[in-house]
Amino acid sequence: MRWFWFFAFIALVQLIGCRGLPHAPLSPLPNGHETPVGQLVFHSDFELPHDHRLVRELVEEREYVANTLGLPTTTEPIEVYLFSDKERYGEYLLRNFPNVPSRRAFFLESDTHLRVYAHWSDRVGEDLRHETAHGYMHAAIPNLPLWIDEGLAEYFEVPRGYAGLNQPHVDLLSDSIEHDNWKPDLKRLESLSESAQMGQREYAESWSWVYFLLNSPPERREILTGYLADLRTKGSAVPISARLAALQVEPEGPLVQYIATLKQSAVQK
Repeated sequence: MRWFWFFAFIALVQLIGCRGLPHAPLSPLPNGHETPVGQLVFHSDFELPHDHRLVRELVEEREYVANTLGLPTTTEPIEVYLFSDKERYGEYLLRNFPNVPSRRAFFLESDTHLRVYAHWSDRVGEDLRHETAHGYMHAAIPNLPLWIDEGLAEYFEVPRGYAGLNQPHVDLLSDSIEHDNWKPDLKRLESLSESAQMGQREYAESWSWVYFLLNSPPERREILTGYLADLRTKGSAVPISARLAALQVEPEGPLVQYIATLKQSAVQK
C-alpha cells in the first residue's frame, strides 16, 4: 500500500527540529538521467526512454484524471525520482525520512514542489500511477482532504482499462462485511487527518466511495465532482456526507449492496 506522506513529513520535521537535519549526510537522489515529458520530469539513475510504455501511460493519466473528475489540467511540474533498485531507494528513505515506515513509493507536497519517489519493481506501474495521480490532483487542488485524496489515487492506480475497479479492495470489503459485520462510515472517513489513521480497510473504503459515486447516476456523480470543484475554487467545501444527506440519500446501505454486486460480478467471470 502506498501512502501520501505530507503530514508524516511535517510531523518528522517538527519532531527533529532544524538542528537535527544537518547531522546525517543526505543520500543522493537519482540524477544520472533527466527525462521531461509533458508535466512530468523523471529523474533516474538509469536510462528511461521518452517513449517507454509506462512513461506514455503516466503522461496520458493527466487527461484521464482531469476528464474523470472535471478538473482543469495544469502545467506545474511533477518531479518523479525513480531509483533503479530497492536498496538505494531504501537507503535514501532511511537517511532522509528515518521515522517514516518504508514504502515502495510516496508523494510529497511542499510549498514549492510536487515530488514522487519510487524504485523500479514488478509493481512500479501501480505505484507510479497512484503517486502521479496525487501529483496531478494536488496541482489542481492543493488542499485535498486525506480520505478523498487516497480514495481517488486508489481509483487511478489500476490500469486504465479497468476503469478504476480495484478488485483487491472489493475482496477485502466483501470479507469484512461477511465475517466482521463491517459497515461503511463516511463521516468517520471525513474526520481522518493523519496518514497513520489510514489502514488497509480505510484505503479500501475510501476507494469504494469514489468508485460508487463515479459510477452513480449524474445527480449523485455530481456530488463528487461538485465537491472537488468547490475545493478548487473556494478552498473549502461542504462534506460529501452532508451533500448526500441534503438529497435525502442514506448511502451506506446502497454502498454495501454495490460492493456485493461487484463481488458477485467478479465471481461469475
